Amino acid sequence: MDESVTSFRPDATDLRILDLLQRDASLSNQALAAAAHTSPATCLRRVKRMVDNGVIERRVAILSPEQCGAGLTAITEITLDRQGAEHLQAFEQRAVGEDAVQQCHRVSPGPDFVLVLQVPDMAAWNALVERLFTQDANVRNVKTFFSVRRAKFDTRLALPPAAPSA
Repeated sequence: MDESVTSFRPDATDLRILDLLQRDASLSNQALAAAAHTSPATCLRRVKRMVDNGVIERRVAILSPEQCGAGLTAITEITLDRQGAEHLQAFEQRAVGEDAVQQCHRVSPGPDFVLVLQVPDMAAWNALVERLFTQDANVRNVKTFFSVRRAKFDTRLALPPAAPSA
């Protein structure tokens, strides 16, 4: 891991900025600075440092799957026949190359991968199954759970306590 990431010690101002950005990344620097109780120059410098250190990976808009025609959510466990590094890497590359795959986790113990997928409907799901699972001779087992109701969806992380002031 990059030392600059591991050495990042957020203070109370950094944490306020991160919390505000997690809630609404579209805030202008002026609005962000005002809400974080700091000057715009300080705010801009701190955000840039957090981006450069990899603390802020990217800023995105979160879309409604139903409103955008991708209302079927599937959580899928994949077990491979062969778990050599090259086999795991090959499947992972194919999975992350699929637009419908929102998350790809290599997990242990149990299945080799857990995928979170978003597709328009069962026809699209069946086409994805054929492309990603059925045509891969190394896929031994696929177990899928279809979401019938999303009770919570959040991208915010619980932030650590502020580093003590020097």
